[in-house]
Amino acid sequence: MEQYRVTQQCGTEPPFRNAYWDNHRPGIYVDVVTGEPLFTSLDKFDSGTGWPSFTKPIDKSNVVEKSDRTLGMERTEVRSSQGDSHLGHLFDDGPGDKGGMRYCINSAALRFIPVEKLQEEGYGKYLPLFEKKK
Repeated sequence: MEQYRVTQQCGTEPPFRNAYWDNHRPGIYVDVVTGEPLFTSLDKFDSGTGWPSFTKPIDKSNVVEKSDRTLGMERTEVRSSQGDSHLGHLFDDGPGDKGGMRYCINSAALRFIPVEKLQEEGYGKYLPLFEKKK
């Protein structure tokens, strides 16, 4: 199963052939293993890489950054803090006006919860993020 290969064996899914690279619906993305909240659609942007990309996590304490030298280069791996799931990698080529970071995340590591389902799925505390600023 792709989710297991990605989250538990540090795999990478193919670009442009994954569930969320082109998802533009409002909502949050949670760890597919534990359900811990990781990213919001408000921080998602089109990086052109074919993977979901975010400028920052929903809560910095929900992600862990680790050094990764597996491909003969220095990269920063991103993992969920509770489930220790491999999520993807962090790069410094994101939008400059939003901090310059790009969390390049595998769709297989995520479950998307649309804003209209946040309350019923137990993530109601994130609803205010999506209310129109007056």
